[in-house]
Amino acid sequence: MVPLRAVATLIEVRDLTREYEMGEERIAALAGVSFSIDEGEMVAIVGTSGSGKTTLLHILGCLETPSGGSYRLRGRDVQGLDDDERSALRNREIGFVFQNFQLLARAPAWKNVALPLVYRGVPARQREKQAVEALGRVGLADRLGHRPNQLSGGQRQRVAIARALVAEPSLLLADEPTGNLDSTTGNEILALFRRLHAEGNTILLVTHEPAIAASCPRAIRIADGRILADGPGEEVART
Repeated sequence: MVPLRAVATLIEVRDLTREYEMGEERIAALAGVSFSIDEGEMVAIVGTSGSGKTTLLHILGCLETPSGGSYRLRGRDVQGLDDDERSALRNREIGFVFQNFQLLARAPAWKNVALPLVYRGVPARQREKQAVEALGRVGLADRLGHRPNQLSGGQRQRVAIARALVAEPSLLLADEPTGNLDSTTGNEILALFRRLHAEGNTILLVTHEPAIAASCPRAIRIADGRILADGPGEEVART
């Protein structure tokens, strides 16, 4: 009998806070957030505009530092890192998918996908090989040389997902990944995320749409910087 592999905790946040100064006021974007995410999970962070979900995404993505509490990524205390160390951790462990794609307009699809590998110092021939493989994973093997303006919105988001995948990160962070897409194309992108999750990828989606939260195995609802619910996506979407 083959022994089961122990599931490792990938993200652990405890009593996370983030405050901003607005004139003489201090505004709490996060007010004591705690949760953990295991390797291989697919989780939606759902909330309305101003709920704190984007601030939370930026902290989890090592783009911003919390005011208090703790954040550990694969057991490593992120707060103790300097800017260069956070950048290195972000490049090694995290793949980002943005609502507005953030592709280089003049570069073909494969060069857009290969960009994270440039910062890792991967040789040119290997970068191209990995980019081609990543585009094949998202169904764009026939669009390698197409520039963003030659692709549909859904295809551009697939390029962005391939770019997030190319360096085989521990975590995929997706910020409103269907926000600029029509409902049919958005459903196709969600189906792609579900397939990538089934392949073993850890995925965290940030969204304001309950329907997207309902499509995820787990969802965390946030409001006014606090967690209101954490559980099966369909249940949290109804809260």
